[in-house]
Amino acid sequence: MTQSNTPRGLDRGERPALLISECQSAIVDPALAMFTGLAEQVAERGVIPRIASLAGLCRSQGIPVIHCIVRLLPDARGFAARSPLHAIMRRNPLLRTDRPESAIVPELGPDAADIVCERHHGITAFHGTDLEALLRGLEVQTVILAGVSTNVAIPGMAIEAVNRGFSAIIPEDCTAGGSVETHAHAVQHLLPILASVTTSDIIAEHIGR
Repeated sequence: MTQSNTPRGLDRGERPALLISECQSAIVDPALAMFTGLAEQVAERGVIPRIASLAGLCRSQGIPVIHCIVRLLPDARGFAARSPLHAIMRRNPLLRTDRPESAIVPELGPDAADIVCERHHGITAFHGTDLEALLRGLEVQTVILAGVSTNVAIPGMAIEAVNRGFSAIIPEDCTAGGSVETHAHAVQHLLPILASVTTSDIIAEHIGR
């Protein structure tokens, strides 16, 4: 591998962690999902198998794998509908803690060594959680962001990570958006100013050496 192929954030021996965003049945299973277009894009792009492969490699190399999920309390207690997205999430009972559909998809585990970082409100993974403290305790310097969606959660996580002093890397083939067009726009115009946008193969080549 040449230096030019090494994503920024892995090019100086930084310790990474893989953050998997909201890969829950109620979100990414086309038969259940509240956002049908997003779930269809996840399936069409083969996102879950690619994340599973990358997660397996990370585990084998001692790289932390953290599942960042959202699960509302029963009856959506404490989850205020402050935006249209909040309102949709509040209305969907499948995303609540007492419903099995809110669980992480089986293909991704979680493995016994994985960490699950769960929030009960808000839009993005750092909000109202101990994610930052976990990353600091694990001596992580770079976050690899996978999952959904490139519309909202992935750019939100990237902004929050960079604000906290972490570098961010996004394997584009391990992500999806609500449509082909929204994903393409995010990948071409938004995410590159926040993170190193690359592929899972390039990341695997680097961390698997």
